[in-house]
Amino acid sequence: MDVELRHLRYFVAVAEELHFGRAAARLHMAQPPLSQAIRQLEEIVGHPLLTRSSRSVLLTPAGEAFLDRARRTLRNVGRDVEEARSIGRGETGVLNLGYVGSVMMTLLPGILRDHLAEFPGVQLRLHESFTSRVVEGLRDGSIDAGVVRDRDPVDDLVATPLLLEPFVAVVPADHAAARGDATSARALRDDAFISPIPAAGTRAYEKPLSICEEQGFRPTVAHQASHWLTIMRLVGVGLGVTIAPECVRSIASPDVRCLALPEARVTSEVALVHRAGERRPMVTAFERVARGHAPAV
Repeated sequence: MDVELRHLRYFVAVAEELHFGRAAARLHMAQPPLSQAIRQLEEIVGHPLLTRSSRSVLLTPAGEAFLDRARRTLRNVGRDVEEARSIGRGETGVLNLGYVGSVMMTLLPGILRDHLAEFPGVQLRLHESFTSRVVEGLRDGSIDAGVVRDRDPVDDLVATPLLLEPFVAVVPADHAAARGDATSARALRDDAFISPIPAAGTRAYEKPLSICEEQGFRPTVAHQASHWLTIMRLVGVGLGVTIAPECVRSIASPDVRCLALPEARVTSEVALVHRAGERRPMVTAFERVARGHAPAV
């Protein structure tokens, strides 16, 4: 016969009360089955744990030692059960989140703040990268969820749209189009373009260029860079122009102007992405928090 948790609970109650009747009342059970369970426990241990008389119940030396270990075991089991419950509710664990840098200029900081407040036991491991690499991480299992921009469709991934951003033209402050608040892509026909690197993702690279193609030309990409801040600085020194998601307004320096593109028919989509069939509570909890920050898209 193996020691069961009920044996430990019963023994601790008797050892603390030093009275079978009071212990049985504390455990909400009859005294005979309690006495029988203690006898079973002593048989399993192979030594008496209690000395009984008509007047008292006392712990033997083996019982004193066993009491400390029984309490410790019950505490550990209680902690383990609560930890399992917490994991089941998505309240603890490690969540590997991939993201593209530009979403830090939109809704990701608010999502992270609210997630931290609601799930302080979840350890977030953040991995900044390009959309294409976040997708690779999701597929190889190194990333649990990703917040990406203008992803290419992937069959085994599920995307939840969070934000649709208009594109803006970014030109040097002394550009002819910089006199107004809006322009047409046609005004950029003769300019060199500065673009994100194609490795960031095909759709992310092509969407801004497609706005120009809608106006009858394919721009010449003279320079490429990995981050929008770099692209904005290159525009500022006069190396070219770019078309970017509207969030770049937050990092625009005085030497550039961000102009609306009223004629543009495409927008930039920010989405939360995870593997198809994902059921882990940590991921679904993060998705719920992220959805709470999403305007109607």
